[in-house]
Amino acid sequence: MSDSFRTTPPDQQWSGSNSAGNGYQGAFGSEPNAGEGENEVGKALLVGLLGGLVSAAGYMVYRRLPDEQKERLHAQVRTIVAQRITELRQNFNI
Repeated sequence: MSDSFRTTPPDQQWSGSNSAGNGYQGAFGSEPNAGEGENEVGKALLVGLLGGLVSAAGYMVYRRLPDEQKERLHAQVRTIVAQRITELRQNFNI
């Protein structure tokens, strides 16, 4: 292959003995983004925990509402859902 079509600079090896044949120029076993996966899992767990706490608090508030307020909430939710269904049907020509 000519040097004009190489994706790596000509002075850089294709895969050296120190890269375990994977194309990386780092030490054996090291990955360029090794710590990012652990960081993402921690963020996902934190978001899940916070979401659970907020939903539990919302449910506790909802349970203590009087029946008439619960019925008003149910009616509002039914109206919003019906509007969204109508909007989606119009958008998709169903």
